[in-house]
Parts: sequence; C-alpha cells; structure tokens
Amino acid sequence: MFRALLGIALLALGLPASAAADAQVSKAGLSLDAGPAPYAGPLARTLTAIAEYSRWPSERETLRLCLAGPSDHAERFTVQPLARGRQLRPVAGPVSAIAPERCEIVYLGRLSLAEQRAIIAGLRETAVLTIAENDPACRSGAMICLLFELDEMAFRINLDAVSRSQVRIDPRVLRMSESPGGD
Repeated sequence: MFRALLGIALLALGLPASAAADAQVSKAGLSLDAGPAPYAGPLARTLTAIAEYSRWPSERETLRLCLAGPSDHAERFTVQPLARGRQLRPVAGPVSAIAPERCEIVYLGRLSLAEQRAIIAGLRETAVLTIAENDPACRSGAMICLLFELDEMAFRINLDAVSRSQVRIDPRVLRMSESPGGD
C-alpha cells in the first residue's frame, strides 16, 4: 500500500515511473535510488567550491578529504582539481584515523548524531573543515550541513562552528548556501 501511494506521489511530482519502482524507506526517511550516485556531480561541484573559498592557516597543494563512515553520496568522489594547481583528494581509512594531521576536510557520512558529535569534538578548534551528509538540521556541530531533496542539493552553514575553527571560509560561500524550497 505504501509503495503504491509513494508511486502515485512521485508521478504527481513529475518523476518517472521507474523512480517510483525504486523508492524505498530507510531509517532516515524516504530516499530514492535514482541510479548510481545521483548527487555525484552536484556534490563534487559543491565540495570543490567550498574548498576553493576556504583558507587553512598554511597553504596546501593537496587538500585531503577524509570520509567518515559509509556515505549515500560521496562514495564515488574522485580527485577534483582546484585553482592554482591544487587538488582535493579523497583519503580512505577507518573512522579511527580521522585526525587534523591527516585530513583538511572531514566528510561525515551515515553516522548517528552521537558518532558525528564525537568526531567533531575531536576536531574542534583545529584546521579541519567538517561537512555532514546526514544532518540537515546541523545539530552535530559540523561547519557545513548538506541538504538533499528529490531534485536538488543545497547546504547550510553553522556559523558558530565556523567561528571556532582555524579554517576561514570566505563570506561568498554564504551566498551559495540556501535550503531547498527557498526556506
């Protein structure tokens, strides 16, 4: 019954019937499996733009992006070129390896709020930019919280977390941030 109602709702929103067939319920609520990494392009552009507009206490040629936990959207993230010959490079490893000397950016995947808070507590007041995939309300203390909607991706900025970090984010990032649906 739920799948039938979901299919009707998706069709009413103008989504293809195949999306309705792929709809599923997860712990986080409704999610759509729209094929391989439906947000891969927008996520890569967003992470690259945020990295470009961020400054670390010492300039780095390679910014290492550490993925903490499994991810719905960042698992296929690859090396991204940045301005001035720099690059944003994903680094694999266990959550226990997340440390300021190993990562300039930490991407928090599908972790509980408590797990996210524990990782962020260990990075507080360091030169590490924290980005949460699974915390749209920004309750974890991450600096950037991603928002995924059916057909768009946006992010929120936690100004309190940014102000406590050694990473400086250019105010132009504020113009890029907004919540889906014009909230």
